Amino acid sequence: MNNRETTQTDVLIIGAGGAALSAALKAQEHGARVQVLSKSYPTRAQTCMAQGGINAALSHSGADTVALHVEDTLKSAQGLALRDAVSLMCQQAPEALAWLDRIGVPFSRNAKAQIAQRRLGGASSERACYAQDYTGLKILHTLYDQCNRHNIEFLNERFLLNICTQKDTHGNVCVSGVTALNLRTGEVEMHEAASVIVATGGYSRIYHRHATNATGTTGDGIAAALRAGARLSDMEFIQFHPTALKNSSVLISESARGAGGYLLNAAHERFTDELAPRDIVAREILKEIERGGAVYLDIRHLGEAFIDAQLPQERKLAQLYEGIDPVYEIMPVKPAAHYCMGGIEVDARSQTAVSGLFACGECANHNVHGANRLGGNSLLELVVFGHQAGVNAAQYAQQTQNTCKPTEQLQKDRTFVEGVKYFTNQIDFYEKHRFMGNIFYNNAAIVRDEKGLKAVLAAVRQLQKELPFMGPKDKSKVYNTNLVEFIEFGNMVELAEVVLVSAISRRESRGAHFRSDAPQRDDERFGAHTVAWKEEGVLCLDFIKGEVL
Repeated sequence: MNNRETTQTDVLIIGAGGAALSAALKAQEHGARVQVLSKSYPTRAQTCMAQGGINAALSHSGADTVALHVEDTLKSAQGLALRDAVSLMCQQAPEALAWLDRIGVPFSRNAKAQIAQRRLGGASSERACYAQDYTGLKILHTLYDQCNRHNIEFLNERFLLNICTQKDTHGNVCVSGVTALNLRTGEVEMHEAASVIVATGGYSRIYHRHATNATGTTGDGIAAALRAGARLSDMEFIQFHPTALKNSSVLISESARGAGGYLLNAAHERFTDELAPRDIVAREILKEIERGGAVYLDIRHLGEAFIDAQLPQERKLAQLYEGIDPVYEIMPVKPAAHYCMGGIEVDARSQTAVSGLFACGECANHNVHGANRLGGNSLLELVVFGHQAGVNAAQYAQQTQNTCKPTEQLQKDRTFVEGVKYFTNQIDFYEKHRFMGNIFYNNAAIVRDEKGLKAVLAAVRQLQKELPFMGPKDKSKVYNTNLVEFIEFGNMVELAEVVLVSAISRRESRGAHFRSDAPQRDDERFGAHTVAWKEEGVLCLDFIKGEVL
C-alpha cells in the first residue's frame, strides 16, 4: 500500500465500484499505469446493492432483440435520452455480458446452461441476466479479483477533496490530478495524473434515511467536478425505487416483482401493474400510502423453495431489518431515493468539459437514462461506459504533453482541513442532515410543486450560510470520520442547490420529476436537458437540447 503524500500515474480513477473497476481493467489493457483511489474499499461499493440483474438482448432469449432493448430504454427515458448513446449501450450489451462471463461472474443458469434472464419493470421481455439476487455484488467481487490479478494499485481510505486543474499550451483547462485526505494519517495528499476518471456514484443521501443507498453516497465526485469546471445535467431526475422496506429504507429488489410478487394496499388488494416503469409504480404506491396508510409486497405464493433459490437476499434483508419472514408474511414497503439519472455531463468519449477529466457510472450523465432509468440498465451502463472511459482516458494520457505539477489547490485544501477543525460547532450538522433529508422527501421527492421546492431551496441556502457554524467536534488527525462526514455534508448541500434550482426551472412532469402544479409533459419548452455550472462560485443553469458537449 502506498503511503506517500504525492503519487503520479497515467490514469487515476476515483471510486472503486463496478464502473471504476471496469475502467481500470480497460485502461491497463490499453497500456496505462493505473491507480484506483477510494474513500472505502472496493467490496463496499454501491454496486453490490444492484440485485435484480443486468440487461442484454441475448440470442437465446427468444423474441428479444437489441432494437427492442433500445425502444424500451427510450420509452422509459421519456424524451431525454439520446438515441445514439442508447443504441451504443444496447448494441454492446451482449459483448459486455460475454466479457463478464469470461472473467468469471457466476451467473445463474437455465436448463440449457445458458445465462438465466428475468423480466424487470418497463421491459418488453425477459432481458435481465442475474446471479440469484446478488447480481451487482457478484459482478463487483469478480471485477475486484481481476484487478488484483492484474496488479492494479489501490489507494484505499483516501477521501477526495478536489480535482486539480491547470491551463495547457492552448489555454484550455485540463486536469492535473486530485487532492485527497488520507484517513489513516490525516494528511492531505496530492495525486498527480495525466487523466482522471470520476466514478464515485450518485447523491441520493441528500434524502438521508429515505434512501436505499449506503451512507457514503454523498456525491463527492460530482461536487468536486462542478468546482473544477465540469458541468452537471438533469440533476432533478432522481429515481425512487418503489419497494424499500418501510422502516429502514433497505432495498427489496425489483427481482421480487419480476418473479411474480404482488403489491397490496392496506386492504390487501392488488392496485397496480407491478412491472410498470418505476416512476409510475412509485407514485401509485405513494397514493395508496396516503389513502390507506400502508402498502405491502407479497411473495408468499412463490414458495419457500423458490425464494431460497432465487431471492435469498430479499428474505434475509426482510428478516434482519423488518423482523418479517416473507415466506410467511407480507412486507411493508415504501418508495425511497435510489438512483440519480443526472450527474456530470460527458461527451461521446466519456470526457467532461475539463480536458482529461472523464466520468462513468452513476455519477455521470451519458444520456441513456433520461427522465427514468430502466431497471437492469445501471449495471450495463457501468460496464459499457466504464470500458469507454478507461480506453479514452488511457489514450488521452498517452497523447497529452502536459506536465503534471502540484497546484495551489494542495495548499488550499491543507489549510481548509486544518481550519475546519476550528469551526465553532454551534450547530449540529448531523441534525441538519436529518432535517434536510426530511424536507427533501416531503417536498422534493416523488411529487413536487413550486411552493414546496422553493421552501426547500430557501432552507438549503440557509444551511450554506450556517456551514461555518457547524464543523466536526472530533479534532483528532487519524481516522477522523467526523471530519469526513462534515465535508460530505457540505458536498450534499452544494448539490442540493443544483437539484432544487433544476427542479424549480423544469415546470412540467416527466418521468421521475412529477410536478403536481404542472402535471403534463411539455416537449416544446422542456424537451431539453438542464445544464448547471459555476462561474466564480455562482450557480448558473440553462436548458440545452441534444448532446451538450
